Amino acid sequence: MAKLKITQIKSRIGATSRQCKNLDALGLRKINASVEHEDSAIIKGMLERVKHLVKVETVAAKAAPKAKKAAAAPAEPAQAAE
Repeated sequence: MAKLKITQIKSRIGATSRQCKNLDALGLRKINASVEHEDSAIIKGMLERVKHLVKVETVAAKAAPKAKKAAAAPAEPAQAAE
């Protein structure tokens, strides 16, 4: 699932209390503060209320790191028949 990088670009001064609560719930406290959230309907709804105060960017989700394979024991060299 994609992630959203949300950055507060304008001050909350003059914003309604509902908008301030949405910024708090998103984890944005100061101008130029950034947070990342999963892309979901709940987050999109919150962003709709404060879209004039924030900048939203889509961040590609990183693939989970592959598990390292256990190193196989080194094979002994075949001995030549004499």
